[in-house]
Amino acid sequence: MSNFRHDIVYYAYDKAHALVDYNIYDDIDKRHEFRKQIIDTDDSLTDVEKLKVIEFLNYDYYYHKILLKIGKKRICENCQEECLATSYCEYCIRNYLAAKFKKWTSGNNDIDDLIRKCQIESLGPSKIIEWIPFYNLLNVKLLTKGGCSEIYTAEWFDGQYCEWNSTERLLKRNRSNRSNIVILKKLNNIENANRSWFEEAKFHLTIANRWPDIVQCYGLTQDPFDKTYMLVMRKLDTDLRKYLQQNHNQLTWKERIKITVDIINALSRIHGENAIHRDLHSGNILYYEYTNSWFIGDFGFCGPVDKPLGSIYGNLPYIAPEVIREKGYTFASDIYSIAMIMWEISSGQPPFTNCKHSYNLALDIINGRRPKIVPGTPSKYEELMIQSWDADPTKRPDTKTLLDKIEDINRLYYQSTQDNNETEKFLIFPSFYYLYLIIRYLAGSMSSNIYRSEIYQEACHSKLYSFNIPEDNNEEDIYNNANLHSEDQDELEIPDDLNYEN
Repeated sequence: MSNFRHDIVYYAYDKAHALVDYNIYDDIDKRHEFRKQIIDTDDSLTDVEKLKVIEFLNYDYYYHKILLKIGKKRICENCQEECLATSYCEYCIRNYLAAKFKKWTSGNNDIDDLIRKCQIESLGPSKIIEWIPFYNLLNVKLLTKGGCSEIYTAEWFDGQYCEWNSTERLLKRNRSNRSNIVILKKLNNIENANRSWFEEAKFHLTIANRWPDIVQCYGLTQDPFDKTYMLVMRKLDTDLRKYLQQNHNQLTWKERIKITVDIINALSRIHGENAIHRDLHSGNILYYEYTNSWFIGDFGFCGPVDKPLGSIYGNLPYIAPEVIREKGYTFASDIYSIAMIMWEISSGQPPFTNCKHSYNLALDIINGRRPKIVPGTPSKYEELMIQSWDADPTKRPDTKTLLDKIEDINRLYYQSTQDNNETEKFLIFPSFYYLYLIIRYLAGSMSSNIYRSEIYQEACHSKLYSFNIPEDNNEEDIYNNANLHSEDQDELEIPDDLNYEN
């Protein structure tokens, strides 16, 4: 049995990160020392819990030293290389993996080269890419099937590498039953002028395993029956859409902002790798309950900035107006999607959930239609959201600006609780909000209810769209038509004159 309260430990870990002012603590060493000081002076933690949080902080610190190639080095007692890690040696791990190159093959030279490249750039024992033979995957079950891929669950018999034993000079695996449940994503051979399954695999393996904010990928396998390749990925607990359905009326604004910080931070990693996600929506934001952490997943159409896709793919309410007009995906179009996710976090429902995903909705979005701001939304959060869904992509903030501003808001919330622990200062959406929604929902006809249900199901999936938008739409008028909101959406919102207290 654990001798620490894991929820308290992870809350303290989040707080230590949230309270850092990057303008004051302007390098990795200063930030690390500040975080440890926050934990050392936290009277709510036991000594064991303090040690546990600092253990997590130390892991982050050493991992980022290797990733960023900064900090003081040491001489490894085994290989005599100058390494940055302290509990292991990154060079010993890479040499160990390289020595095994001739003992495995995928049967495909490109895949072998990709996996080997990832292995000789491994940053730590828990971040290693492998070729995973299909016979090591047990109880494979279909989870869901989409237009571009099939998703399965499986039990990974061996489990991932998790620890470097410097005495025995070998990597050890995690035999935990929970950790060995994985997701298999079958990569259908979708070929066009610029794309292939291999590019998707490459982005999963390189981006996801550099940054802990992206859903981790353990490697590749091959279905022996149809010979298609499959990504082997970490299984998480739920997605943002389902989470909000179940928890919206209990969430404080502090919790909502923490979710937003995690998502924007993950997107900043993707953009930092010169990649665009292209299909951000709440179904692709995944949650790990044990650590209360959020991750971005599903890179089905993610790719390099200089390789735009020829078709519009996604979930229409989250697609930027310029993308609908077939002007291509950009960093700014991802920011627009983030704004819609921010609105969903504030409201508990997908944007335009009462509207058919049709030509009319596409045209309305181009003409400036946006969801109505939910009463009680913090003003700074509202401002950031409105800036991010601006019709003019050049006026949207980039991920660095967006992350800096949402972290400032997050820090203020944590500072407020530090200043007064006896008072809950954060807005909890009252239960009558949902009573209101239910009354409005049931007020419609039976056929209308069925129609809405079909529309809601449509809101859960991405698909290909082809709209013939008139060329005579005046872009200047669109940019000046600031944030029109959906009249249909009003049926699922609190009226402006309905007041509620914190």
